[in-house]
Amino acid sequence: MELIFATQNKNKALEIQKMLPNTIRIKTLSEINCQDDIPETAPTLEGNAILKSNYVVEHFQVDCFADDTGLEVEALKGEPGVLSARYAGLQKDSNDNMDLLLERLKGQTNRKARFRTVISLVVNGESHLFEGIAEGVITESKSGSEGFGYDPIFQPNGYEQTFSEMTLTEKNKISHRGKAIQKLVDFLKKNYQL
Repeated sequence: MELIFATQNKNKALEIQKMLPNTIRIKTLSEINCQDDIPETAPTLEGNAILKSNYVVEHFQVDCFADDTGLEVEALKGEPGVLSARYAGLQKDSNDNMDLLLERLKGQTNRKARFRTVISLVVNGESHLFEGIAEGVITESKSGSEGFGYDPIFQPNGYEQTFSEMTLTEKNKISHRGKAIQKLVDFLKKNYQL
């Protein structure tokens, strides 16, 4: 089975491909010659995931899944949330985003946060949603060199390391994206005998 993953982010695609059985091959947008900047204008993660998957299906007539992920910080009333990738501006720079978040949390004792991923799958004309959540805290400073995004400042509950200090395999077992992808894989295996 071949599915298009509505992303240009090769890191995310690689992370997800490693979690899928060999019977499912994913392709990124660049592999189907889609260079479009797909609008992410919805006010929710669910809405953005649906916008992206529907766009690809409509324009390229292929089965597709898309995700949207947000980091929700309790003390900041859920910020950065749906704006996580562009929290510090349209340049979408991870270090700028982390610096701004750490600045806004200065002196804050409540550092509870959660990563939330929503996946929208459109296959055979039917739409399905899957969600994964990872609870944790925002650390005082960046630590680790693996992963991407906010991984260097997110420490999942029950662990001493940030996502960025874990191997990809360790992270995938407990991450928000890992949990959402597992639900996607279980659904595909059950319904498509993969």
